[in-house]
Amino acid sequence: MNCWNDGMSTSTSTETRNVLAASVTVADDTLTVDLTDGRTIAVPLTWYPRLLHGTPEERSRWRLIGQGQGIHWGDLDEDISVSNLLDGNPSGESQKSLRAWQNRRSGIPQRLEDKGNVPPSSSEAEYSS
Repeated sequence: MNCWNDGMSTSTSTETRNVLAASVTVADDTLTVDLTDGRTIAVPLTWYPRLLHGTPEERSRWRLIGQGQGIHWGDLDEDISVSNLLDGNPSGESQKSLRAWQNRRSGIPQRLEDKGNVPPSSSEAEYSS
């Protein structure tokens, strides 16, 4: 779809839907994705906390999903779509979800009230670690 303004056309997301990831590189502070249309997108790793907290080995184990519509890191339980990269969208993961993921990685059990097994305590001190 083209949007016309004073005789000039601009691209919309409709035209970029067919753009796919071709290769991925994860450095200490940057996620770089080469696209099938020749562009390269580089975003700060802080946009994707699971990648940021992953080891270099975990970051290197990725695979393309949806024939290149996205990237999956199985070790980190992270999926990033090319569409979100093109739109400049960082991870939408909540802090609560990220903390729970970090705790699982560290072997720290999830708080009982988060599991729904007991009502929330009036005193958080008994759950602090």
